[in-house]
Amino acid sequence: MTLELTVPDMACSACADTITKAVTAVDPAAQVNADTKTKQVSIETQVDATAVRQAITSAGYTVA
Repeated sequence: MTLELTVPDMACSACADTITKAVTAVDPAAQVNADTKTKQVSIETQVDATAVRQAITSAGYTVA
């Protein structure tokens, strides 16, 4: 399944890396594409959306 999430406080490539690491911690096979300009994160995953959102939130970011 593909998730399209908005992360308004993702400001730089380091933020994108942190979000990617948080997602891959819950799904090592996830494909993550984070765009800091649009604040959009596209995630191809087999893990429940709630778990992915929780991982991003636990990393210190807001999921809108």
